[in-house]
Amino acid sequence: MPAHFKDYYATLEIPRDASADDIKKAFRKLARKYHPDTAKDKKTAEENFKEINEANEVLGDPEKRKKYDTLGANWQEPQASAAHEQDVHFGGTGFSDFFEQYFSGGSRYGFPQGFDEGIPTGAGRSRARRGHDIEGDILVTLEEAMHGTQRPISLQTVNRQTGAAQTHSFEVRIPPGATDGRRIRVPGQGEPGSNGGAAGDLYLRVRHASHPEFTTHETEVHHELDVTPWEAVLGSEVVVPTLDGSIKLRIPAGAENHQKLRVRGRGLPKGKTGERGDFFVTINVVLPTTLNDTERALWEQLRNTSTFKPRA
Repeated sequence: MPAHFKDYYATLEIPRDASADDIKKAFRKLARKYHPDTAKDKKTAEENFKEINEANEVLGDPEKRKKYDTLGANWQEPQASAAHEQDVHFGGTGFSDFFEQYFSGGSRYGFPQGFDEGIPTGAGRSRARRGHDIEGDILVTLEEAMHGTQRPISLQTVNRQTGAAQTHSFEVRIPPGATDGRRIRVPGQGEPGSNGGAAGDLYLRVRHASHPEFTTHETEVHHELDVTPWEAVLGSEVVVPTLDGSIKLRIPAGAENHQKLRVRGRGLPKGKTGERGDFFVTINVVLPTTLNDTERALWEQLRNTSTFKPRA
C-alpha cells in the first residue's frame, strides 16, 4: 500500500518560500478555523485539523522542512529497512502513511526481544519466533492530553513478497497528563510471531497536536497574550483562556514585553498524583499601527510631558 504524497505547503495555503513566521501565522489562522471545539462541521473540521497539524509538524520544524524540500522526486523510494519483509500502516493515529514513512520519530520496528521462544519438537521444526516491536507516532490534542481518552487504532501489516495483509483493531488508552514525546506501550499488538511465537509490542509516541492558543513543555502549558501599552504600563485585569476554562489574570503595573506570568496548577496533570503543572502567560506588548487625529495628539502629548528616558 504506497503512501500518497502530501503537499504540506498547499495544506497551509502558503508559498514554498514562506518564512518561519509565515508558517506560524498560517497555521494559527487555519487552526482557529478548524479547531473541533469551535467549528460548526466537527467531522470535517477534525480531518482538516489533523491535516494542518501534520503540515505544521513538518514545515514548522527546520530539519523536517529541509528533508521535505529535498525529497522531491525521490519521495517514492522505499525508506523502510530492507531487513524487514513487512510494511506497516496505522489507522486512527492522526498521521498519514506519508508522514509515518518519512517523518515519524522512530523506526517502525524495534529489535525483537527474546528472539527464540520454545524448543524444537522434532527434526526440521523451526523455533518459535517472537514478532518485532512496532513504533509509531500518535497525534493527541491538548484537550485529550488534559483529560485522557480512548483511541481506536487499527494496524495493518503487509508482506512485501506475497502481498498478504493482516489487519487488527484495538483500543489504546491515552492517560491524563500524556506529555509530548511519551511512549505508550501496547503489549502484544506488534508484529505477529511465527511458529507459535508471541506477538511483539506496539509503542506509540505521543505528539501533541499544535494548538492556536497553547504550547506545552512537559506538564507546563504556555500562552502568548497580546496587551496594549497602557495595559502593560498601568496594569490591568484580563480574561485569558486555559485548557479547562477562562480565568481572570492580573497584569501588574510596569509589566515588560516578553515577561512571563505564572498561574500555579493550571497545566497538565502530573500522573496519578492529582497535581498539575503550571500555566505560563507570556506578555506581548503590541503597538498601534494606525492612529486617528485624536490618538496622535494624545501620543504627542505623552511624548512632550513624559519624564521617561529609556536611553539615559
